[in-house]
Amino acid sequence: MNPLRVDLFSDTKTQPTPAMRGAMAGAEVGDERAGEDPTVTALEARCAALLGKPAAVYLPSGTMCNEIALAVHCRPGEAVLCEATAHIVGFEAGGPAALAGVMLEPIAGTRGMFDADQLERHLRADNLQAPLQRLVAVEQTTNLGGGAVWSRAALDAVAETAHAAGLATHMDGARLLNAAVASGVSAADFAYGYDSVWIDFSKGLGAPGGAILAGGAGFVREARRWQLRIGGAMRQSGIIAAACLHALDHHVERLADDHARARRLAAGLAHIPGVAIDPATVESNLVYFELIADGWDAARLAAATLAVGVRLCPMGPKRVRAVTHLDVDDAGIDLALDVIARVLRAA
Repeated sequence: MNPLRVDLFSDTKTQPTPAMRGAMAGAEVGDERAGEDPTVTALEARCAALLGKPAAVYLPSGTMCNEIALAVHCRPGEAVLCEATAHIVGFEAGGPAALAGVMLEPIAGTRGMFDADQLERHLRADNLQAPLQRLVAVEQTTNLGGGAVWSRAALDAVAETAHAAGLATHMDGARLLNAAVASGVSAADFAYGYDSVWIDFSKGLGAPGGAILAGGAGFVREARRWQLRIGGAMRQSGIIAAACLHALDHHVERLADDHARARRLAAGLAHIPGVAIDPATVESNLVYFELIADGWDAARLAAATLAVGVRLCPMGPKRVRAVTHLDVDDAGIDLALDVIARVLRAA
């Protein structure tokens, strides 16, 4: 196998930049669990303001943010409404059931999104024979929806409908800052109607780990209890938090470069025989395409391109994902397009 030259598998594959590593090496640290790490405290305060919430807690991962939020908002046996392709449905190892004890009630939306009318149709009156509906969760941007960006109006309408029915709201904001950069709408405005929200630092922002979960003061206090309960204390975690602060200073605006390269990749893929894609659907840094070439499936293509140095992500029998990030430059996009075209043409 040739050395990996372009990694489009996920934006989680980013490496800390030399400047980020320098910030980490010089970080002032303390015992985060005791509230004594000044770098973590600074990151939490900054992100609470960024997301428009009173408080925030630094956690090891975005998945932990989701799991803790479900556990704080709900009690075992209660129900969470979400889109059918949401991360909490298919990519958290059954955590909602195992940890929070909740049922997930999926809504079949479009590109990972549903509207207020669809939510309304899934709401039900309190019925002792049915799980009590407690929470509505959304994902911004949508992963399996191809990086689609919810509009502010759609998010507000969903939140208003949920709150009117007495339900809480949660936003999985793994790529929320991608949405903000792509749309010009601030993260706080997107999250305005949501009782909890989180952002990830280990994807497009390029940090080696960590995520921030924000909400009301009472919510965050209970989130800290759950952090300890499931083993999420990190102690001198200012070393990683310093990378997150560096990312906020240097890696947010540059997400626009990832989006431009994703559009360029999509436009190039549209001209490759055997590939089906609508470039107009690419709104952020996720590019999904279908294989229509005879005899090809996603796993075969991914194996063939990896053998010559380009890594892609199979996301179904014929569906492939490519994700742009700070370690993929223009030359990398050109190489990926050339490799995909040559592999399919050679067959």
